[in-house]
Amino acid sequence: MTLMRIGILGTGNVGRALASAWARAGHDVVLGSRRPDAPELLAELKELTASGLRVDGPAGAAAHAEVLVNATPGTASVALLRTIGAEVLADRIILDVGVGFLEDGSLSHPGVSLGEEIQQAFPETRVVKTLCTIDRKVMIAPDSLEGPATVFLSGEDAEAKKVVRGLIGDLGWADDALLDLGGIATARGQENFALLFIGIAGATGTYEFGVRVVLPTSGGSGLDH
Repeated sequence: MTLMRIGILGTGNVGRALASAWARAGHDVVLGSRRPDAPELLAELKELTASGLRVDGPAGAAAHAEVLVNATPGTASVALLRTIGAEVLADRIILDVGVGFLEDGSLSHPGVSLGEEIQQAFPETRVVKTLCTIDRKVMIAPDSLEGPATVFLSGEDAEAKKVVRGLIGDLGWADDALLDLGGIATARGQENFALLFIGIAGATGTYEFGVRVVLPTSGGSGLDH
């Protein structure tokens, strides 16, 4: 395991879950919030900060990080990253977990994914989209599922994907559970899965599930239809 400096933008349920899990694995984690000194936020994060996890502003979390995790609402992510600045984000790995929803429940990025928008806005940053097809509890506890599930990765930079694979492994996922979909354009599929995710949750009564890619026993006949 390679221990890393991780900054997490977003102090909601996803950000907290990932911060706690990676800190337990030994990584140096800083949570980034627009209101890092707010008493109500510090009260909510008391258990995490008591264990040594730090809270800073978004720019401070980004400056700290080798890997910066975007766990902010997808409708606000690019604007928040712009406040940090392209110079700070250059050559950083951004592990993008975000999905954007509008008030009516539709996706805010139906044609072009948030992952693509971040990559386009910050071309010197290495964006990897992942973990957005599972609930926060499953993210950090894959063994809570009855069987194996699949986690997807999208991005242009092979080395960045390798780093992210290692971090997902530190959450408890086996390497053969990770499926590289290809370039950042494939993040569209990951993000659009959010609509099916909501449907499955409604049908099963829980958000704590995974999906698994199951291949034919013979290996299939390629992509011909």
